[in-house]
Parts: sequence; C-alpha cells; structure tokens
Amino acid sequence: MPYYRRVGEVPPKRHTQFRTPEGGLYYEELMGEEGFSSDSSLLYHRHIPSAIVDAAPWEPPDATLTPNRPLLPRHLRTHELFPGKQWADADPVTGRRVLLGNADVRIAYAVSGATSPLYRNAIGDECVYVEAGTAVVETVFGALNARQGDYVIIPRATTHRWIPTGELPLRTYIIEANGHIRPPRRYLSRYGQFLEHAPYCERDLHAPAEPLLAEGEDVEVLVKHRGDGPGGVAGTRYRYARHPFDVVGWDGCLYPCTFNIADFEPITGRVHQPPPVHQVFEGDNFVICNFVPRKVDYHPLAIPVPYYHSNVDSDEVMFYCGGDYEARRGSGIGQGSISLHPGGIAHGPQPGAYEGGIGREFFDELAVMVDTFRPLELGEGALACEDPGYAWTWSGRRTR
Repeated sequence: MPYYRRVGEVPPKRHTQFRTPEGGLYYEELMGEEGFSSDSSLLYHRHIPSAIVDAAPWEPPDATLTPNRPLLPRHLRTHELFPGKQWADADPVTGRRVLLGNADVRIAYAVSGATSPLYRNAIGDECVYVEAGTAVVETVFGALNARQGDYVIIPRATTHRWIPTGELPLRTYIIEANGHIRPPRRYLSRYGQFLEHAPYCERDLHAPAEPLLAEGEDVEVLVKHRGDGPGGVAGTRYRYARHPFDVVGWDGCLYPCTFNIADFEPITGRVHQPPPVHQVFEGDNFVICNFVPRKVDYHPLAIPVPYYHSNVDSDEVMFYCGGDYEARRGSGIGQGSISLHPGGIAHGPQPGAYEGGIGREFFDELAVMVDTFRPLELGEGALACEDPGYAWTWSGRRTR
C-alpha cells in the first residue's frame, strides 16, 4: 500500500530492544517485498515466529489447467458449482474451485459457511472480491470486517483465516497473483500518494485498527507454495509452537486492507470511455477493473454500449456481480456469470444491444474485470460450470 500505518505498540527506534512488561524481549519480524528493496512492515511478536514443530505435505485445491482449445469465448455459471447446501461445510480457502489461470494469475470461486484453517499463500498476493455475505478476516496484522462489495487485499505470506458471519453463504471471487497486487502507478505520485485524478484514495482503504492477540500451542497453518503439483502449486501443513496471532504491534507500508467497490468514483465522458478508466488494481501481467453504476456518454450522437473490440494482447475475464449488464442481454449471462474472451477474437455487445443502448443516460451494472497479458487456461471449476452454447450467441444461435 502506498502509505504508512502504525498499529499497537512499537518501539521508538526500529531494530532495537523492545521489552515486555516482565522484562523479556518481543521478537521483531520484517515482512518485506523484493528482498529488502520495497514495501515492508515490522511486526513485534510475543513468541519466536519461526518456531515450527512439525510439517507434512498438504494438497491445495485442484489447480490443474486445461488449454482453451478450440480457442473460444466461454461463459461460466459459478452459481452452479455449489448446489444445495454443499456450502454449509465448505470454507473460503480449501473450498475454492479454480476457474482460470496462467503463469501470472489464478482465478477461483468459493461459496462457504465454515471457518477456514489458518492459511498463508506464499506464492503471491490475493485480491478477494466478496460477491455476497459477510466475514471477519483474522490476520497476523489484526482483523478486517468484510462485506458485500469489498475487495480484500491480502499480501503474500500473510497468515490469516476467513470466518463467515452471516446466515447466508459467503460468496467470494478470488484473484491470486504470482506476484503483488497494487494500485495503478498512474494514480500515484512519485512518492506514493493518490493523485487528484484517481477514482479512489487513501480514505477508502481500511486496514486493521488494533492487534489481534491469540493464545495457543501446536497451531496448524496451511501454506500454499510453488512446487511440482498441478499448475505448479504445492502445499505444506505446518505446526507452530505458538499461535501466530501474537503480534502486539506493527508499522510500515505492507498490510492487508479492504476497499469497497461502492467507493470507486467512475470516470465518464461525452463518448464511450475505454476500460482503463475503470481500473482499480494492477498486478504483474494483469490488471483489475470494475464497472459500477454510472452516468453514460452524453454526446448527442453517442452509442453508450461498448464497441466491438479485439484485444490482441490480452484475455478478458468479466465477473458479473450485480445490476443489469446492458451489453449482454440475450447471452444467458446473469448474476454470478463469468465471461472469458480470448485475445485476438472480436467480441462485444449482443445482437441488438449496440442499437438499443442509444439514448440511455445511466447504466446500473456491477462487474469485476481481469485482463491478462498471457493466455488463460481452464481450471476444473470452469469445466464443471460452462455454458456450451455461449460462443455462438452473436450469430443468434445457441448451438453449433
């Protein structure tokens, strides 16, 4: 994150003695990106944070990927993945179904009602969008309250767990990077402050406000890391001598936070604005955008619905998570749908939508978009919920 926070108790000078009320030492841990050359935070533990007492292999959710062949647009119906009450015993970590992925990013979906194990993703940052429900996300930095519309940003190697808190299922759309996720550089000054033209700012980011202190011995933590498993992913089940949530204070510029999609201020114009104006985050070789309710183009001859386009360098993934997406009428897409449009294939509004949007002044739509700059492959979750007729809908047919 682009600015400094301090939570709980920290000493006046870093890397110096910081003693407990009983006279012992707190144990300082540096969590830092890019070795010692980028954003970091210093955390002060009651106990030694590296005290492992056992380790065993753990199998993360199936990350097997299948090439998109023949190369086609795809429509995934995520709400079909967890029928009935299957979600009640599923948790937001081990219950994830992988939908799409490449060497830079994996996209998954989960519906859950159970508390997750303590978990750490050692591969990259996670951006989890809450489609529905509420949760408390407990982390080594403190707790976050997550609600519908929140992006929950969890830095790589942050120990945390998800606790669904509502009576209805928690629906989460998970974007897992192989690196870091951050605000777009063009929104920031050279010193890291959000600029005036940015569609959100520091006030919209919510981080833990106080330490989360827990006691316990022989505490299990699941860690996902690089390995020789499907999709290059493997896992280890560690047991730590003491509970990792023993941090009395921390400070720095690396920490988890939430940002609600309702706080994104849309940028509009006289004619249709391209997707980069909707960008909210960026990662290595991918970007995250969101389309929110907004006034649309006001030129007297404007066509508010998007023009047809071929993204020759990127695959486009759209997650439809609210409202009524005007351009997709007649495609079968609805709440919880995901569309994949591969690079190099022209796509755009459904037949009739281009003309039918003329004269519209407001679009009530909500969607999260991921554009990747390497081709995406299909996960087991995608193969389980695909609408086989989607690719032919622009021709007016639902079958080949």
